[in-house]
Amino acid sequence: MDEFGKLDEIDIKILREMSIDSRHSLRSLGEIIDKSPITIKRHLEAMEKRGIVKDYGITIDYEQLGFDIIALIELTISKGKMLEVEKEIAEDPNVFAVYDITGQYDALILAKFRSRNDLSELVKNINSKEYVIRTNTHLILNVIKEGTSFDELYKKEKMKQKKENNDDN
Repeated sequence: MDEFGKLDEIDIKILREMSIDSRHSLRSLGEIIDKSPITIKRHLEAMEKRGIVKDYGITIDYEQLGFDIIALIELTISKGKMLEVEKEIAEDPNVFAVYDITGQYDALILAKFRSRNDLSELVKNINSKEYVIRTNTHLILNVIKEGTSFDELYKKEKMKQKKENNDDN
């Protein structure tokens, strides 16, 4: 088992390959990793069961589809009602992420829109909720990076571990 999330070597190889191209078949993964497709299937099913692999989706460029208004909306919510409010907001299809956060605000909403009107509607809807005390909306001007690759993250962690081990010697 690896220290990286208690994954074994096969799990890590599968995740690295799938993070580069999630369209791999069990057979092609098996060829790359030098394991049988059945072994690959068992490992994927185990990682699904553990909640490590959640889906095999595609990455959509929403800006290309006209959703080029991206907003981060900070919320202050009455104590004891955070989850209730967050779950309700999360149901809106324009909402891509809802986070509990620390600091001046309680929650952070990431949402994408085709028009300012759609953004305005969501912000007004959020502000009308009984337990929302205040919102603060930021518009994203440019997306520099969105998402990451498990392969790159794994390489970075391994280099960090190697450096720490060398520093200990």
